[in-house]
Amino acid sequence: MTPNRRRFLGASAATLASSAVAMPALAQSSPEIKWRLTSSFPRQLDTIFGTAQTLSKYVAEATDGKFQIQTFPAGEIVPGLQALDAVTAGTVECAQTATYFYIGKDPTLAFGTGVPFGFNSRQQHSWWFFGGGDKIINGVLAKYNAFAIPAGNSGCQMGGFFRKELNTVEDLKGLKFRIGGIGGQVLAKLGVVPQQIAPGDVYPALERGTIDAAEFVGPYDDEKFGLVKVAKYYYYPGWWEGGAMLHNVVNIDQWNRLPKHYQAIFSNACEAANNWMLAKYDMVNPPALRRLVQQGCELRAFPNAILEAGYKASFELYNEIAATNPSFKQALDSMNAIRAEQLVWWQIGEYAFDSFNIRMRGKS
Repeated sequence: MTPNRRRFLGASAATLASSAVAMPALAQSSPEIKWRLTSSFPRQLDTIFGTAQTLSKYVAEATDGKFQIQTFPAGEIVPGLQALDAVTAGTVECAQTATYFYIGKDPTLAFGTGVPFGFNSRQQHSWWFFGGGDKIINGVLAKYNAFAIPAGNSGCQMGGFFRKELNTVEDLKGLKFRIGGIGGQVLAKLGVVPQQIAPGDVYPALERGTIDAAEFVGPYDDEKFGLVKVAKYYYYPGWWEGGAMLHNVVNIDQWNRLPKHYQAIFSNACEAANNWMLAKYDMVNPPALRRLVQQGCELRAFPNAILEAGYKASFELYNEIAATNPSFKQALDSMNAIRAEQLVWWQIGEYAFDSFNIRMRGKS
């Protein structure tokens, strides 16, 4: 036997021996795990709820089906606005939700999703990963035995459907508007009467005149609710949600029980799902907007006077809350500093490029 053949056989034997040890060890470190995810959103919103299903699919594929996440729409396990409570209690392992639903626990959580006149979707993402946003929001969520991983973004939303036209700030006074969270608090400063109404009840409330206006997400989802049939004025932009970030909120105890490579797979699946949701909305919103116009909606830009009043009211509210809430102040200071830097770059880069392309639309 030649020296080379002896070395090859020796190396092969060593490889087989190490594989015999490694394969059972790998199997032991890849247990079969089943989690339940409750969403704050109904099944009919196939992009938002579909993001949770996409996340589950990615995790299962990456673990050869050993890590399964069963997804449930709002109401099947708990109501949509109780998703964080279900995670805290351990009723479910994780939840697809928006942290601004829980500003009653701590208003700082509004910044996790986005606040009026805050970041756009990319700026929000940058703030979370590189501006300390994750530490601020997860510092608050730790009190509820939970932490959040970004897992979706709507992009800039629409301002909603209104039964009457808006021309001045005075037109907002007494307006019963289906809007929640900190955006509702800002609009209350301008005389709006915010209404918290579940998605399934919005259409009948508008039809009966119980409310005067309603916002939800954007053209694709708004079309599903049929609001154009009962309110024809469709306003933009949704300045209270310039890039609404969704999260997968996870029970800390359950997270710590996962093998490290399952944690890595889950985190990367959240990021992939985040990109999937934003990309899909960018594709489906334009044709949906065109269909809504064909169905009779009249597009209206919010008058500058309303935008300026909303901006002023927003930062008045933020400063009032920051005066008594240190974590809110930390988030506000962080957002203001990073936003000031970001806007200079966006004006030179993204905004200049997009504005030119918009002006040239139809000329190529």
